[in-house]
Amino acid sequence: MIMDNKIGLIVMIETDVLVIGAGPAGSTAAKHAALGGAKVILVEKKSEIGAPKRCAEGVSKEGLKLLGIEPDPRWAVKEIDGIRLVAPNGTDVWLNDEIKLPEAGYILERKVFDKFMAMDAGRAGADIKIKTLAKGMRKEGSGYVVTCETMGELFEIKAKIIIAADGPESHVGRWAGIKTGTKAKNMESGVQFEMCNVEMEDPDVLEFYFGSLAPGGYAWIFPKGNDIANVGLAVIATETDKTAYQYLLDFVDNCPATKNAKAVELNIGGDPVGGMIKQMSDDNVLVVGDAAGQVNPLTGGGIISGMTCGMFAGKVAAEAITEKDYSAKRLSAYDKKCQEELGSKLNKYLKVKDYLSSLSDSELDSIADAFQNVEFEEISTTELIKKLIKVSPKALLKLGKLF
Repeated sequence: MIMDNKIGLIVMIETDVLVIGAGPAGSTAAKHAALGGAKVILVEKKSEIGAPKRCAEGVSKEGLKLLGIEPDPRWAVKEIDGIRLVAPNGTDVWLNDEIKLPEAGYILERKVFDKFMAMDAGRAGADIKIKTLAKGMRKEGSGYVVTCETMGELFEIKAKIIIAADGPESHVGRWAGIKTGTKAKNMESGVQFEMCNVEMEDPDVLEFYFGSLAPGGYAWIFPKGNDIANVGLAVIATETDKTAYQYLLDFVDNCPATKNAKAVELNIGGDPVGGMIKQMSDDNVLVVGDAAGQVNPLTGGGIISGMTCGMFAGKVAAEAITEKDYSAKRLSAYDKKCQEELGSKLNKYLKVKDYLSSLSDSELDSIADAFQNVEFEEISTTELIKKLIKVSPKALLKLGKLF
């Protein structure tokens, strides 16, 4: 117990690992730390895990498989059979073979999926505290003490290892002295409607729209079954004087698929697309998910990559607890695993993103025209970029050495 003159006694709870943030990355970290034998507490500031959602809800089949997660129809609501890429002038490229894009395969219902992952952590042995806000953190002895608030009551959690999974611009990481900030040019402003009465040409494919309709990003239509779809876009605020919401309204009004659609939900959020932060661990601390920039800069998708790194964090944390070594040197094994798995890929995709953002609408139209006669051996991000390099001399000059 700790005495506070204003509120009396504050309860102190002790644990091995405290995970702050119950998104997919945080829950995955909690699950694997618990499976590794650590005593784990997972806290989430919201009263409902997974709500509101903050993404287009796409994940790859391959990614789920590597994480050992079996698709469940309760949250894998739509299987995707192809992709449609749409240039500014409406020229489209259809890719209907086996999909290997990082964010393709299934469309999720995040409100169900996130809870499913938290339940997985709970079944593995993690204690879960919802409606619990981390308000501050201090170093004490061989660990950290985090002050938390739930339902107006303060209490503290003392942990040997903190896993920060609290999203973009992580407060927890900064409290520990880790630079988790994202430059404005690398932070996409995303906005999305969930809509009904969407009239897609093929309701089994993902649609991506490029060009000045979403400066620095792109627009998307991700089907969820029947006439329902996620319709959204992301922009880089430094490249425009309009809000992402204004761009979305314009897109919905002008896109044939959404002219008669009705919005039933609105979601807004930031997406860090500048690659992983340089330092993701320190004494007693690991940073995962969006907080660590573990997001594909090209697509803006981060569910699978965040969960993959969450798994690494949980395993490294559990091993460190067993060895009673929570030093920066020991926990740096996590940084190494993340860099080996994702580092070079994300760096390449960042360069591709910057290149595509530099193209005019007419240049994008020309690329779409050139793609009409291109045959794809497979549909993957790398394959698309390789084909882009083949059809565009400018792309060859800018990206040829990367792929």
